[in-house]
Amino acid sequence: MSEAKKKIILVPTDFTKVADCAMNHAMKLAERSEADVVLLHIVDKANDVDEAMTKLELEVGRARKWNTTVKVSPLVRVGSVYEDIGDAAAEIGAGLIIMGTHGMRGMQFITGSRALRVITNSSVPFIVVQERLIKDEGYRDIVVPMDLHKESRHKLTLVADMAQYFKSRVHLVVPKETDEFLHHQLENHLKFANTYLNERGVEHTSVILDTDSDEFVKGLIRYAVKVDADLIAIVNMLQNSIFGVLGVPNEQEVITNEPMVPVLTMNPLNNTVSNMPVWGP
Repeated sequence: MSEAKKKIILVPTDFTKVADCAMNHAMKLAERSEADVVLLHIVDKANDVDEAMTKLELEVGRARKWNTTVKVSPLVRVGSVYEDIGDAAAEIGAGLIIMGTHGMRGMQFITGSRALRVITNSSVPFIVVQERLIKDEGYRDIVVPMDLHKESRHKLTLVADMAQYFKSRVHLVVPKETDEFLHHQLENHLKFANTYLNERGVEHTSVILDTDSDEFVKGLIRYAVKVDADLIAIVNMLQNSIFGVLGVPNEQEVITNEPMVPVLTMNPLNNTVSNMPVWGP
C-alpha cells in the first residue's frame, strides 16, 4: 500500500478510561485494515501544547501494548473539541474517527449529547465507544437498523467494508410497521440491502422486530444484546431522527446505550463533502 493511500484512524483523547477504550478499538481495526493511528488532544490555549504533547507521547507508548506493528502518532491542536476534531481529521486525511463517550450522565468533555455535536461537525464517519474493549476477533456481529431514509442504503457501504475486515455477520433490523405503504417501503429497502450484501459476499440476516417505529430504539438495543452485537451502525439525522422525532435525539440514546455496544455513525450525504471517505479495503 502506498503512503499516499495509507488509511488513518483518528482517536481524540482526554486521557480518561473511555479514551483508552477508543484507542484499544483503533489499534485492533488498524491492525486488520493496515491503517495508521493518530492520537489527538485539543487544548484551549497555546501554552498547554507542550504538556499535552508529553502526555500524548506516553499514550503512544501505551498503545503499543495492544499492537507493536501499527504506526501511532501524536497530534495536539489548539481550539474546540466541537469543531477541531472534524477539522483535524480532514487535515490529516483520516477516513475514520474512533471516539470515547461518557454516556448520558457523564461529566467529562464528551458526553452523549456533545458527541453528537462533534459528529455533526465532521464529514468523516465515527465509531463511538464506551467502556467496553473490542473483542479479540473484532466486530463479528454488526446490527444495522434500516428505516425509510435513503441514507440507510449509503451506510451499507461502510458496514460492508467493516464486515470484510472482520468476516462479520450483518443483522439488518427493521421495525414492525402496520401501515401498508411504510411496510412496503421497508421491504424494498431490505431487498436492496440483501442484494447489496450478497454481491459483496457479506454474511447477513434480516429481522423484523416486534416493536414499531416509536419503540424502535428499545427494540434495537434488546436485539443487539440478544445477538451479542459488537457494533451498531446508524446515520446521524439529529432532530430528523432515523428513529422518529422525539425530544431527545434518538441517536444520543443509541450511542449511549446501556449495554455499551459501540456505534458506527455517519452524517447524511447532503451534510458532508461530496468525496466523503469510504473506509474500504
